[in-house]
Amino acid sequence: MSTDTPDSADDAPSRAELAARVDELEDALAEATSDDDGKKMSIIATKGTLDMAYPPLILASTAAAFGYDVTVFHTFWGLDILHEERSKNLKLSSVGNPNMPVPNAVAALPGMDRVTTKMMEKKIADNDTATIEELIETSLDMGVEFQACQMTIDLMDYDEDDFYDGVTTGVGAATALQDMADADIQLLV
Repeated sequence: MSTDTPDSADDAPSRAELAARVDELEDALAEATSDDDGKKMSIIATKGTLDMAYPPLILASTAAAFGYDVTVFHTFWGLDILHEERSKNLKLSSVGNPNMPVPNAVAALPGMDRVTTKMMEKKIADNDTATIEELIETSLDMGVEFQACQMTIDLMDYDEDDFYDGVTTGVGAATALQDMADADIQLLV
């Protein structure tokens, strides 16, 4: 006879003991398979032009709407997106932009960035597209964590008080890397 089976009915677990064990196993299974951690997205935003501010903000707010835990780490010129005043004056470069309807020789003329920026701002307004400020506020309301790279803050001499309320400062590359390692989706924009 196997040593795993009781020799007599007296050694068998009681109904209550079996029910408790089943409950314990069901709880362990539920914990192991639960989606409490949810899905996680990590975005690195490195550019601070008008056309490059939209992708991380739209992706972040959309992912948050789908239940993702979203972190956006802003570094170098990407910090301008989080700066309350600078984010309202982001420019669109006409030089080197293959989708601009002007050749580079014309795009390089003085004032052309101002013209292309105004054209894009008009398209945004005409299409009732959310502004950068609106996307940031919406994302923050949805729980998106915007992180400002501390090294870039120091390097570019940013004042942390000039960032939108709710932006996390003092974040370094090691934290960003750990966040990416823990994420289901990692994007560099």
